[in-house]
Amino acid sequence: MSSMTIGPIAGSAADPSERSALLFWMIFTGLSIFAVVLLWRFGLIRLMLTSDRTYISSVIALLYVVTCGHCFLRTRAIAREGAAARRCRAVLAAPGGSKALDGSAAALPRGLVRDHIESLVTKASAQDYRAVDQTLLLRTLADRLRGSNGFGAFVSDTLMKLGLLGTIIGFIIMLAPIAGLDAADKVAMRSSMGLMSDGMAVAMYTTLAGLVGSILVRIQYYMLDAATQRVFSDAVVLTETYVTPVLERKGAGTAS
Repeated sequence: MSSMTIGPIAGSAADPSERSALLFWMIFTGLSIFAVVLLWRFGLIRLMLTSDRTYISSVIALLYVVTCGHCFLRTRAIAREGAAARRCRAVLAAPGGSKALDGSAAALPRGLVRDHIESLVTKASAQDYRAVDQTLLLRTLADRLRGSNGFGAFVSDTLMKLGLLGTIIGFIIMLAPIAGLDAADKVAMRSSMGLMSDGMAVAMYTTLAGLVGSILVRIQYYMLDAATQRVFSDAVVLTETYVTPVLERKGAGTAS
């Protein structure tokens, strides 16, 4: 998450939290399904599938469905990490919460944030509780939080390329009959016009499917990245506010 920056912190219950990321995904997916049902009812999807003889549109649709499943799993994982981070904050902010850092912070709720805090405690203990620099550990936490989120950018680009591939194939199908076209042969003319129409349909429908699929995937993973960024920001504030000061006080107490 080298490009991740610390944004606004979800401090109050009214602010969008990581838990709401799953709700946003479900709303977006519900609207997408509603649009698909309308398009199917008006016969547009059936027309696209029957007109595309290359089946590239079907491949794009299948890949999009698989990607939606992956985005759901990643969004649910981030929602759980966000909930665990909030529970860690509640424990550490409570009176006597600093005692949770004893024993490598094993008393904190499970999650990547707790693992990060455990690493901080271990690092501080190894260097006699001197000033703790968590820059490298934060980079590791960011990478672990992002996980396989980059799959969305890969699929979005792949859908676009598949749409472009369909465009090229469609134009090849459309232009192929022109070379041997005989204006005097009406039967051949009708056959050639049919092939040209089929090629144009392939080019247009695959391009449309690729563009729409790419845009929808980007929207989903944008929301996922935003939720991931909020969890990372909360982890930074949590450790800088409740963890590193406690560890440094231990070092000052040991030195005195």
